[in-house]
Amino acid sequence: MKKIISLVTIFIFCQSLFSQISTVIPSSEAIALTSVADTHSWAAFNNPAMLGYVDKPEFGLQFENRYLLSELSTKSIQLALPSNLINTGISFSYFGYSLYHEMITGIGFARNFSDKFAMGVQFNYYTAFFSASNSYRGALLPQIGLSVHLSPLFSFGFNTFNPFQTNIQTEYVIKRLPSVFSLGTEYLFSEELVWRTQIDKEVSSNYRFATGFEYQMLQSFRVKLGAYDSGYLVPCLGVGFKTGAFRIDLNCEMHPLLGLNTLAAIKYRFGK
Repeated sequence: MKKIISLVTIFIFCQSLFSQISTVIPSSEAIALTSVADTHSWAAFNNPAMLGYVDKPEFGLQFENRYLLSELSTKSIQLALPSNLINTGISFSYFGYSLYHEMITGIGFARNFSDKFAMGVQFNYYTAFFSASNSYRGALLPQIGLSVHLSPLFSFGFNTFNPFQTNIQTEYVIKRLPSVFSLGTEYLFSEELVWRTQIDKEVSSNYRFATGFEYQMLQSFRVKLGAYDSGYLVPCLGVGFKTGAFRIDLNCEMHPLLGLNTLAAIKYRFGK
């Protein structure tokens, strides 16, 4: 019982600290969560417009562990299916454990318009388990994304998750779901060095400011360094590996109060 109370306390505290700020939206392999303008990778539930840049089918798995507590972990899966007309993405995420968990399933559609800009829309169905009534409740949450190349070196991205502020109401409580608006940039100093920035605003929380650098040291090895601020400055560090059709990313961040947050992601691209 003490462990359950501690987990609930930490979960509520985490929710009050972050402006991304929700376990509903899985993190991405982009360092410091600067994924909204990341034209090099599509991350499920972050910006559906980036799905438009996927040129080969790919499958991905991701695991995020918050503060060394398995009960606060998030497991995600995604599949991208490109075509000449429109790209389709299917994704699923699970957070929590038996007594409390959240699930979200998404299907997205995106198109790349001659590498000038890309647009995407995703329909997400969110489900939460309420132990008080021993039942599940769900809601449909739209998501809209945009990516624009202003030059060969500079682009920006926009994403909104749950823009209409949909919530879930039960006989006991109203579950407020996050409504997040994100804007970010991506600048290529060279083919090896990328700089990204991002601003997130959840309608009832503070702004989150983030920046990150990604450097391709070798053909198969990348290093990532960044930080974000949402009341506390959180440094972030990561590495990436590429071997054959596999891409592996390992990220970590150190919150000054809550401790270590780690993420591991693996993607497989089909075809040559």
